[in-house]
Amino acid sequence: MKDGNFENAGTVTMRNMTSAISSSLIAALCLPVAKSVSIEVVAETGSTNADLLARIGALTGPTLLLAETQTAGRGRAGRTWHSARGESLTFSLAWRFKRSLHDLMGLPLVVGVVIANVLASFGEKVELKWPNDILKDEGKLAGILIETAQAKQLLGNEVWAVIGIGINLAVPDVTTIGLATSAANIAPTERNAFMAALLGELCAALTAFEAQGFIPFMAHWNRVHAYAGQAVAIIDGGQVLYEGIAIGVDHIGRLLLDTHAGQIAVIAGDVSLRVKHEIS
Repeated sequence: MKDGNFENAGTVTMRNMTSAISSSLIAALCLPVAKSVSIEVVAETGSTNADLLARIGALTGPTLLLAETQTAGRGRAGRTWHSARGESLTFSLAWRFKRSLHDLMGLPLVVGVVIANVLASFGEKVELKWPNDILKDEGKLAGILIETAQAKQLLGNEVWAVIGIGINLAVPDVTTIGLATSAANIAPTERNAFMAALLGELCAALTAFEAQGFIPFMAHWNRVHAYAGQAVAIIDGGQVLYEGIAIGVDHIGRLLLDTHAGQIAVIAGDVSLRVKHEIS
């Protein structure tokens, strides 16, 4: 599978899988592009993003932290993402970019493309909701939260990004995010293979993104855009900022809207997108 200059990191063969998440098994299944990543698995933590952010000054290379249970996970705009064992895959990847913070604008969309690619290889057809949600059958299957930090020893144009990802494996009885949720049909025995495939894809994509920016990923994102051609509203703090027809994203990841005043480009920030019929 290719998208622009970005090549799929490959297909993982599923043999001798165990139901528990295993750092050694993920490492063994990973392709060479991911061999430099330190892989850690914990039974429970508050937030994998918070844990890695607290360690930024001590990290010497890319680090993946997975938690079987996450009790204080965070989403965008202060939302919570609670995960019980077996309900979801929750993990964070700390990655150092030789880029300015401004250059990372399209990063959540790149990660979305990667997740969609890997889910497709496991038989899951998904769509992307700008800027950082993955949808299946109109329900939220996965979410992305990216937080950044600079360690004192880094140069001015270098920044650490902690990429937090939560993927539903089961639909909880009560959702704390106030949105319809969906689940991926990934068996417990496939989780290590899935994580290995996802880690390999992420490493390849992040390397390409650092070198080339968002352009190699733009066409793929637009192909799986959930609301292309639909009337949407951009919400900030409960207030409608813009309304228009969603076209797609541009070369740096901004959402393009056709409005009564003409075409505009929306920067993500903390804004939310809603389809017009979802707004009361």
